[in-house]
Amino acid sequence: MHGFRGGLEGMDIAGSTQTQAAATPAQAAEQAGSVRLAKPADRPRLLRALAEAFYDDPCMSWVFRDGDRRLDQLERIFRYFGERVWFDDDLTYTTDAVAGASIWVAPERWHVGAFRELLMLPGMISSAGLRDLPRMLRFIARMESEHPRQPHYYLPVIGVAPAWQGKGIGTALLAPILARCDREGMPAYLEASSPRNRACYERNGFTATGEMRVSDSPPLWPMWREPGGA
Repeated sequence: MHGFRGGLEGMDIAGSTQTQAAATPAQAAEQAGSVRLAKPADRPRLLRALAEAFYDDPCMSWVFRDGDRRLDQLERIFRYFGERVWFDDDLTYTTDAVAGASIWVAPERWHVGAFRELLMLPGMISSAGLRDLPRMLRFIARMESEHPRQPHYYLPVIGVAPAWQGKGIGTALLAPILARCDREGMPAYLEASSPRNRACYERNGFTATGEMRVSDSPPLWPMWREPGGA
């Protein structure tokens, strides 16, 4: 099962729902230095932060067309995928103030399989809604068709709450697993959903390997990182 890609720090996922005042550089630096494994108690705030981060994401706006419903849909679908798939590996990172999160999947764990996906379908319907589910499933199928089979760490979701964007927290959320990739000699993989996101991932050692779309959707770029960011 695949996820969706938001942005790193201050990308075009500004989250028009945000009302909290922007964090100061000192506050952001403190949070960037506090990155840690997320605890179960962090999940409600973490999921809300991710939903806010993805609210204006180009691909998520294509999948979930109604802006009045999108924030709750995103929060529900992230919760469902997290509880059923992503959180099993205990590779979710956040900060002390839950300013954002990165959710990773361990090598050779990204593919759920057709039978389990079928069992998950009722939950996906209740989370995404019948109207938007076909677009979401087409996006997932397209991503799976391009997903590399070589063992790697996979990043289905990363996002920073709008008040904290543009201050280095996204890069800090990437750092623990990228360092682990380098220690273990293991590649990493993700999909970028905007040119600006893509540029930030490139600065962290990722290289775009192509471009994919679903009919008239915005482009999504699969990106691969060799150990050491080579």
